Amino acid sequence: MAGFTTGEGCYSVGVLKANTTKLGETVRLRFQLTQHVRDDQLMKGLEAYLDCGTVRNRKGGLAVDYRVDKFSDLTAKIIPFFEEYPIVGVKAQDFRDFCKVANLMKAKKHLTTEGINQIKKIITGMNTGRKID
Repeated sequence: MAGFTTGEGCYSVGVLKANTTKLGETVRLRFQLTQHVRDDQLMKGLEAYLDCGTVRNRKGGLAVDYRVDKFSDLTAKIIPFFEEYPIVGVKAQDFRDFCKVANLMKAKKHLTTEGINQIKKIITGMNTGRKID
């Protein structure tokens, strides 16, 4: 899974508008791994092995996504997996940033304006926003 993630995985963090929170914003973490639809059974095997997430076919039917959105599954299963089996390359930096945000959320910092601003700053440097020297 670590190898697939290096090529076709994504650790994403989003700050979304939310009417139900005091600050009007909420933070969402997601781990997603995408493979060709022919690897559907492999993806379902990951779902069963990790005992979390969901496998969904993409629109158009050519790809399948394994997604984990539940915070407790991300912190108890996904993050420990990648700490034990680390990925390499620039995506490893995204994983570290993802973990930073998860730790801020564990500490309830996402419930403060300062915490949300700190998370937004981390997000700007993740994935396609990352500057590579």
